[in-house]
Amino acid sequence: MDLVTIIGSLAALCSTTSFAPQAWRIVKTRDTSAISSRMYMITVVGFALWLVYGVMKTEWPLIATNSICLALSAFILVMKLLPQRKKEEVASTLDPTSEGQAH
Repeated sequence: MDLVTIIGSLAALCSTTSFAPQAWRIVKTRDTSAISSRMYMITVVGFALWLVYGVMKTEWPLIATNSICLALSAFILVMKLLPQRKKEEVASTLDPTSEGQAH
């Protein structure tokens, strides 16, 4: 594996895993008060555009990485925008053992 591929793979790994802890924390705590809606709207649009770019260029590393990032950041944005009752329903479906408490 050449250096460019290693750097690209590490960048993809960092990008795709960076949103997972935040998404899981929201599921566990149901708290999105510290999340910026505006920032996540811009992030979601950015990942959507990167995904379209990857599709247009048929670059599978861009498609895969940005699909995962788009899904996770869109989930966080949706959870931020949902009313608390719906947020509880989604979180309970994803983690039925959690009752909205930080662990």
